[in-house]
Amino acid sequence: MSPVLAGVLQLLALIAALALAYRPLGDYMARVYSSDKHLRVEKWIYKGIGANPNTEMRWMAYLRGVLAFSAVSVLFLYLLQRLQGSLPGSLGFTSIDPDQAFNTAASFVSNTNWQSYYGEQAMGHVVQTAGLAVQNFVSAAVGIAVAVALVRGFARSRTGELGNFWSDLVRGTVRILIPIAVVGALVLVACGAIQNFAGIHEVGQFMGGSQQWNGGAVASQEAIKELGTNGGGYFNANSAHPFENPNGFTNLFEIFLILVIPFALTRTFGRMVGSLKQGYAILATMATIWVGFVALMMWTEFHHGAPAFDIAGGAMEGKETRFGIGGSSIFAVSTTLTSTGAVDSFHSSFTGFGGGITMLGMQLGEIAPGGTGSGLYGMLIMAIIAVFIAGLMVGRTPEYLGKKIGTREIKFAACYILITPALVLVFTAISMALPTPPHSMLNPGAHGFSEILYAYTSGANNNGSAFAGLSADTQWFNTTIGLAMLLGRFLPMVFVLALAGSLAEQRPVPATAGTLRTEKPLFTGLLVGTILIITGLTYFPALALGPLAEGLAS
Repeated sequence: MSPVLAGVLQLLALIAALALAYRPLGDYMARVYSSDKHLRVEKWIYKGIGANPNTEMRWMAYLRGVLAFSAVSVLFLYLLQRLQGSLPGSLGFTSIDPDQAFNTAASFVSNTNWQSYYGEQAMGHVVQTAGLAVQNFVSAAVGIAVAVALVRGFARSRTGELGNFWSDLVRGTVRILIPIAVVGALVLVACGAIQNFAGIHEVGQFMGGSQQWNGGAVASQEAIKELGTNGGGYFNANSAHPFENPNGFTNLFEIFLILVIPFALTRTFGRMVGSLKQGYAILATMATIWVGFVALMMWTEFHHGAPAFDIAGGAMEGKETRFGIGGSSIFAVSTTLTSTGAVDSFHSSFTGFGGGITMLGMQLGEIAPGGTGSGLYGMLIMAIIAVFIAGLMVGRTPEYLGKKIGTREIKFAACYILITPALVLVFTAISMALPTPPHSMLNPGAHGFSEILYAYTSGANNNGSAFAGLSADTQWFNTTIGLAMLLGRFLPMVFVLALAGSLAEQRPVPATAGTLRTEKPLFTGLLVGTILIITGLTYFPALALGPLAEGLAS
């Protein structure tokens, strides 16, 4: 079987699996967030944290819950790392330095999982399981909760109430993420991923030194790292490591875990607003961009442009032979079009255009299908921008899902789409202008610029993947990327929840002959074009200095 055919068959199998899970999972999540009943274990949690799950919150109260919980999480994870040297199960590792502890705490709480350290050489079992793995669950649940609050803003009228943050957080963790992650971990263990609390042991002597490996609860963390679109690996090689991702089947299964909740949330959205067709329109937009990016990435990486490519059958540098170009391309696109950031190949070794595709996927806002929750609310913000543009063209006040998009709503949406590009471009410009940060680049010229641009793109968009060439474990990058991650995660949530509150207060507007039909293919095309044009206008100059210049020169 040719490598190209193998890649296409993997893509078709993945689409079929996602299609089978779409309806039952989407409907189930809609029931979870619409139910007024609480499980017994959930009642115990509410009692333990002192929360009343039946109290409805306006957007400011909901936001305070998000920020308070996240702030406590950052502090807890920071202190856990700083105290690691005194904790049991530390495997002899010392406490983490302050700047790196801040960076890692910000990273995992913001659902970014950027890692400027070697996981198997820095973090013991307690930090990995009680710290990082816990944040993999709850940071994903926070993202879904904010998305559900925005959906309620569309679904409700003449009220500013968006639900209860604590109820949404607990339900997302207990009823959705934990059950699916348990099944995912069992599948990975059955296929060869490790799951233990073994210590460090030598596996052989090489050139006068010893090769050492430590065990860990890898399969369970791998499952939630993909399912929650987190991405932080137990090992530095991430999902290219055979202990995390043993074979071609587990590679495809992990991609499935990455995509299944973000895609299924579009059906949840359709159910909760009372129109499945609206959910299908958002799904079609996400799927169009995702499939298009996968096809473009495969073409770029399979393209035989040099003798070495001809011999290897494509651009195999930096890719695992277990997965090949097809599996690596699907994984790379899926992980950068979502906020996952896991890698089964090294994006720095992709072709110039291939590396640019991974960057562009993040720069779109990771909305196709995006992260758990963040992809849906990001896409709905872009839908509001699209109907606003359509309204300008026909000279009428835009409407979306029966809600008028007025001055207040469009200001919130505009602020949302401007925050992340500002963080990426400003931090990249400062890093290139200062004398010291460029010393961390492995490569000169356009590729070196791409390393820094990629780092801040990944951090501010809460992705977490790296170009694998930048030496980011410095005080400058730990601090600035940490700030980019926190600001890129929580500032947009402010405007999402403010928009949700504004929409929930409105009276529904009846559809007329002049109303834009947002469930039709025409709107899907408009939405795709809006996303690509806005991103292109924002990032094209920076991309021209990096991956485009490198690709044209090769």
